[in-house]
Amino acid sequence: MAHISSGGGRGRDVNTELNLVPVIDLMSVLITFLLITAVWTQVSMIQLGASFASPRDPEQKELKPPPLEDVVLKLEIRKTGYVLFVGKDVRPIPKLSDAYDNESLEADLIKIKQLYPDKAGVKMAIEDDIMYEVVVGAMDTGLRAGFSPELLTGGPN
Repeated sequence: MAHISSGGGRGRDVNTELNLVPVIDLMSVLITFLLITAVWTQVSMIQLGASFASPRDPEQKELKPPPLEDVVLKLEIRKTGYVLFVGKDVRPIPKLSDAYDNESLEADLIKIKQLYPDKAGVKMAIEDDIMYEVVVGAMDTGLRAGFSPELLTGGPN
């Protein structure tokens, strides 16, 4: 503990002991926070290649489109039904009365698996009001078609 004494003057001496434990606790939390955030500042930096800053080399070949396995496959589960995104193609699969159309979804996913056999996963975005059973049914349908479901946070945009 730290001790402060002030002498002189009229009356009693004022002796005060400072409790430094809270200060040490605060400093240890701040140092931990500093060390953790130092890593994230490195991750958030954007690395730009020389091709953005320099003029294009005329001998450089044209850019190739991404391979077929890099095509984004996303399934949105909405109140109105499924919406399947394959790259830039959009395929809505509306509900049949009160039930989701898992048969049509499975048929579409099987066709996609035949077109892109190297594609392993389907990303699933779910609205907040969707029942758990519907999500599990869509995941099972994706598994039957040969995809591994990957749940996204935030729901569909």
